[in-house]
Amino acid sequence: MSEIHRITVDAEQCGGRPTLRNLRIRVKDVLDLLAAGASPAEILEDYPVLEMGDIQATLEYASRQSDHPVLRVA
Repeated sequence: MSEIHRITVDAEQCGGRPTLRNLRIRVKDVLDLLAAGASPAEILEDYPVLEMGDIQATLEYASRQSDHPVLRVA
């Protein structure tokens, strides 16, 4: 089941960057933690306001952002 509905964008919050449930926790922040090797359990422990669905939404959002065609110029 998709959790993408948890991603919110508000021009008045975090410079319009995607956040999780308007919590002022940016999608990028969670992605950076995951990329640095933090486990979902560690992230949830450090950010008790987050839920597992938020981490799933973050990964789903990142996956969708990277799925675009690459155009080559001859």
